[in-house]
Amino acid sequence: MQLHDRFVVVAKKYGSKLAFVDRTTDRKLTYSKALIAALILNEKFKRYEEGFIGIMIPTSAGSALAILGALMSGRTPVMINYSTGAASNAEFAQKKCDFKTIITSKALLEKINCRLIPGMVFIEDILASVTIADKLSAALRSKLPSFLLRTTIHQGKPDDNLIILFTSGSEKEPKAVQLTHRNILCNIHDLQKVLALSDKDIFLANLPYFHVFGQTANLWAPLYFGMTIVTYANPLDFRVICDIVRDERCTLMVGTPSFFWGYLNRSKPGDFESVRIMVAGADKCPEALRKGFLDTHNKVLLEAYGTTETSPGITVNSPEHNRPGSVGKVLPSVKVRLENYESGKECKTGEIGKILVKGDNVMKGYFDDFEETSLHIRHGWYDTGDMGWMDKDGYLWHVGRLRRFMKVGGEMVSLIRVEDELEKHLPQGAVCCVVEIPDALRGAKIVAAITQPIDERSVLKKMSEKLPNICLPKQFVVIDELPKMATGKIDFRAVTTMVRDAVHGVPPDIAGAGGRA
Repeated sequence: MQLHDRFVVVAKKYGSKLAFVDRTTDRKLTYSKALIAALILNEKFKRYEEGFIGIMIPTSAGSALAILGALMSGRTPVMINYSTGAASNAEFAQKKCDFKTIITSKALLEKINCRLIPGMVFIEDILASVTIADKLSAALRSKLPSFLLRTTIHQGKPDDNLIILFTSGSEKEPKAVQLTHRNILCNIHDLQKVLALSDKDIFLANLPYFHVFGQTANLWAPLYFGMTIVTYANPLDFRVICDIVRDERCTLMVGTPSFFWGYLNRSKPGDFESVRIMVAGADKCPEALRKGFLDTHNKVLLEAYGTTETSPGITVNSPEHNRPGSVGKVLPSVKVRLENYESGKECKTGEIGKILVKGDNVMKGYFDDFEETSLHIRHGWYDTGDMGWMDKDGYLWHVGRLRRFMKVGGEMVSLIRVEDELEKHLPQGAVCCVVEIPDALRGAKIVAAITQPIDERSVLKKMSEKLPNICLPKQFVVIDELPKMATGKIDFRAVTTMVRDAVHGVPPDIAGAGGRA
């Protein structure tokens, strides 16, 4: 069964139940009304070319229904990042996947000051074109038994593409990831086993749907089980998010550590009382953040690990099996192999190696990019590009991207490890990012970007008690705010550029950073 088929079955079962509480537009939709709306959009989208169709709408009931309508009409949604560089992202997606039509919002373009791209169609205009006849036709169809209703929408196979997502581009040009219905379903079934998801849950959906974390956790998993989805378009409205969780009695929420920091700092006692599970992923979770939620709200912040190419889940901590600092145990239907980055041999317990993944959660491949697909998937194993180690109890410990290691004196140095130690000695509220930049004398050196000035000599002395000299930063650069991706992940490419410019004498107003050697 494909996921839009599943939605029809669930919508018929839970007709009068709220499917969406849209806190951006203050609208509520039952499953019955959501089904009718999706059927209307299904017919409207049939006027556009077959194949791919772009969707660039902020997280909302409207965005979810546009995705469902596209799938029901036989189109594959290509999700476009509107957070930064929306126009160029739209053009990149059109060129990469060879399509024209992009369903977007007039209000969004005005808000982000995005120019109109040829092929853009406003959802507001589509909705304005809906007639009484359209509504009656869809309402009548929605009354059909689910097995008959499903025959009136696009039929396909589990290995058909469900969605096209683009990698973050934090390290290189984005790639178009083909995720199938089988891929996402694999993750949903695994997460249900580990986290006991059910129709009784209320899921906060505030992550962008152009990100895999948002797609699986904030859209498909809740729809699959018939949950109520509480949508809000801006995860950076920290106080508003806390109010929403409290008002709507959300039981599940996921996010990146940077988002959770915002919620912790702006929350009040009782805001998260209803939440039974909160999961942090997409970036490392600092110990101070976990401790903050436990001390302030008596809530355990669980850490998980995944990638766009794996739908995304690979490992997750659960209420029953949680080892803080690790990224959890491998999901039931997923296989993980840790491989020595030089010899290619499987690592022993406790030995750091490349993280390889196999399972139905692994993508079909990068669209129109056989070379990159071949580089990342070999003999069914997807090479994540990440490094980690497994302890004797089966918990995976993530230690960073292979690119975030550097070789010093024949030794592999983890920049993540340096960051972890540096964080312990920073002022409250300060964050850091450790990068490698070229050096005329050494070839390369470690430089730490920090958001507040520190006593460098004192901090280095404390760090030297835990780290060898080769791991210590050679310079510190103060950057008021570290640049981030839309998901809240630190943009390492941008940080590296800013640090390099600052170290090489580019004025702060150009580099965006101040620094001292």
